[in-house]
Amino acid sequence: MSETSDIIVIGGGIAGIGAGARMAADARVTVLETEEAIGYHATGRSAAIYIRNYGNATLRALNAAAEPVFKEPEGISEESLLTPRGLLYIATEEHVGALDKTLQGATGMERLDADAAVARVPILRRENIAAAAIEEGAQDIDVDRLLQGFAKMLRHRDGRIVNKAPVAAISRTNGVWTLETPQGSFSAPVIVNAAGAWADQIAKLAGIQPLGLTPMRRSAVILPAPDGHDVTGWPLFACAGEGWYAKPDAGKLMVSPADEDPSEPFDAWPDDMVLAEGLHRFEQAVTVPVTRIERSWAGLRSFFPDRTPAVGFAPDADGFFWLAGQGGYGVQTSPALSALAADLCAGRKSSLPETVVQALAPQRLIKS
Repeated sequence: MSETSDIIVIGGGIAGIGAGARMAADARVTVLETEEAIGYHATGRSAAIYIRNYGNATLRALNAAAEPVFKEPEGISEESLLTPRGLLYIATEEHVGALDKTLQGATGMERLDADAAVARVPILRRENIAAAAIEEGAQDIDVDRLLQGFAKMLRHRDGRIVNKAPVAAISRTNGVWTLETPQGSFSAPVIVNAAGAWADQIAKLAGIQPLGLTPMRRSAVILPAPDGHDVTGWPLFACAGEGWYAKPDAGKLMVSPADEDPSEPFDAWPDDMVLAEGLHRFEQAVTVPVTRIERSWAGLRSFFPDRTPAVGFAPDADGFFWLAGQGGYGVQTSPALSALAADLCAGRKSSLPETVVQALAPQRLIKS
């Protein structure tokens, strides 16, 4: 089978499906996904929360641009994709400086004293809390509804998603890229590299200089709710020093050691020692022991050296578009980055500030 499109998107995570949906308003789009279903890797393993003050200045601008779409997701869902949650940072004496740094330039965050922090999360050890802050505007994201809404938009615009289609070879002739997969060959003048942890590998297949992407494993477990506590209304609560975080999840607690272990791209699984060390750090911050793990998993968060995504056409090949390096911000920035990718591919001016667009440009990462 051989198929021709205007744009081929490599990767069926939230980045690829979102961008494909937006691009399909102007072009014939095909999305190629390696797995049997979209959203299998990082998207399906996300902590699923919108945090306005998460990441560097560029990412915070993207977060802000995405919020209106989450609240009024026209064409994606009939109602808001957000549910109130809140985010509580706590700091020991060791991590007060890290909390102060998070608060610099923050919007909608306020400091709390130890008593107020414990009132929000009663299992916290009050004596360990030197400082605290809360972002009331942090909200849970319905990731599945977001992903499936984008997929529905893509198909409604006559776009196509091809599963079980890992890209084995990429070539370019007469201005047209051809991709070989087990589902056949696919050709288009533009390909969008939204392959997540595999983005640098895709670049190499295409003969494009990789940008220095590092996949990093992030693990998590589900714990039963502490005896005698209804966790439903608790905020996500986290160590300001990024040693762990915990979030209510269907009446239980999802706890992560906030690990960032460099990895080769693969179907990630948790390391027992990393989990044990992270859960120990969590236990030092709370008054209840960890007695049972109900489930564990891991995913890959992929970063470029400056921890900012790359979005834009490659400077070293026509028609090769980067949409990669979203790290732990992929879901919450997807409304903004999908719109930016569609604008750039269509030759339109983005509604984002030009300083943000330039901060995302792939050429900043090209080694001379």
